[in-house]
Amino acid sequence: MKELFVCNEGDIAEGGRKVVAEDGVEIGVFRVGGAIVAWRNHCPHQGGPVCQGRTMKRVEERLTDSKQSLGIHYVEGSLNVVCPWHGYEFDVRTGRHVGHDAMKLASVAVKNRDGAIYVVVS
Repeated sequence: MKELFVCNEGDIAEGGRKVVAEDGVEIGVFRVGGAIVAWRNHCPHQGGPVCQGRTMKRVEERLTDSKQSLGIHYVEGSLNVVCPWHGYEFDVRTGRHVGHDAMKLASVAVKNRDGAIYVVVS
C-alpha cells in the first residue's frame, strides 16, 4: 500500500471534490460536513465513474399519514453523488445507495498530515 497526495486540505471546498488516479485506480475525495471522505470512482451497479457525477442534496417526498404527497423537498445537510451512467445515488458521507443499503461505494482510507490530504492506494 502507498499513500497518494491529493491536495492541501483547504483546496477542497465544502460540498466539493477532487478525483485522483494512481496505477489505474481512480479515487474521489469529497468534503462534506467538514470531513474529508474518499471512495473508489467505481459504481457498484455497472462500474461507472460515480465520483464524477453530479452532487446534490437528497430529495425526499413528504407524505401525510394517509400517504398523500405533500411534495418533494431537499434534505438540508445531506449530499448525494449521482452516477452519470445510470443515475444511481449514493450518500457521500456513508457511501450507501439511497434506496438499497447493501449497495455501497468502496471506501478509501484518508490521512491528513499537517494540512495535506493523502489517500491510501492498495
